[in-house]
Amino acid sequence: MKLKDLVVIAVFAALLCVLAPVAVPVGPVPITLATFVIYLAAFVLGTKRAVAAVLLYLLLGLIGIPVFAGFVGGFQKFTSPTAGYLVGYLPLAAIAGLRVPRRSSGFYSPRNIALPILLAVLGTVVLYALGTAWFMLGSHLSLAKSLTLCVLPFLPGDAVKIAVAAVSAPALCAALGRVNVLDKPNTGEKP
Repeated sequence: MKLKDLVVIAVFAALLCVLAPVAVPVGPVPITLATFVIYLAAFVLGTKRAVAAVLLYLLLGLIGIPVFAGFVGGFQKFTSPTAGYLVGYLPLAAIAGLRVPRRSSGFYSPRNIALPILLAVLGTVVLYALGTAWFMLGSHLSLAKSLTLCVLPFLPGDAVKIAVAAVSAPALCAALGRVNVLDKPNTGEKP
């Protein structure tokens, strides 16, 4: 990886570390801006760099830095019934950052914005599936009860987060391109 790649990975990991701990409790899984940052990272950085940013964030939390919802960290968070949602951030970043069609200028074409949104929705479904399955195992609750507690309250917010990230990503790509931080944002090709 180039130094530029390491810098943007670190910046998005830092953004996760700053925004994810701020939480609104709505049940066993709180509402945070973590998924918004992951959608944005995936749209701007692509799969490889977005997954690296999320992995760095998770490793920082694993070693005890309080970067998870509610300003907690440590290995015990990965043994809780809600740990599946943290683990699910990795496939979310991987799927949402898959080859997103771009114009030759390197930024979203307005007519191709549907694919990033579709990939983010698919990644979110995988996140929900992993998190809910893990929650069911840890809490011994039924699928219906787990979905009611851990998925339904998040659907409207995640739809808004995906839309805002998809609309914001082109401007962020352009800004990062102007300061020469991104060479080829999310083209699916190796630089």
